[in-house]
Amino acid sequence: MYKVAVRWQVRRGLRRLNAGDPAPQLRAYASDAVLVFPGVSRWSGRYEGRDAIAGFLGFFTEQRMQLTADDILVNGPPWRTRVVVTGRVMATGSDGMTVYCNRAAMYAQARWGKITYQEDYEDTHRSERYDDYLKCEAVAGEE
Repeated sequence: MYKVAVRWQVRRGLRRLNAGDPAPQLRAYASDAVLVFPGVSRWSGRYEGRDAIAGFLGFFTEQRMQLTADDILVNGPPWRTRVVVTGRVMATGSDGMTVYCNRAAMYAQARWGKITYQEDYEDTHRSERYDDYLKCEAVAGEE
């Protein structure tokens, strides 16, 4: 039953994040949680604490990115839970065309329902190209 509850919580957090409300997802993190996004892109780095993670999630809501979960794997007891989510990340431009589409994998460790550590993985070459797109959009908006 615990695994079902964790999967429900993950899907709920993604639904709200996709709707532009990161609060439910943010509440899923422990106050001292660490989120790591390896690679080279505007969101790469190590985010320590809920405030830093809020900034990370803010980028996704600002860009109206949509995250979908294909698989949610849960293992371990409530005091040492591991979760792996595989899925896709997409963003559309102002014209409604898809400007970013990437496969993603997330690994998290949780304790008593709170994420304590998380790593997110994407194809960073695609992430870099999306960064380039955003820079071009910013320049075009200034003209």
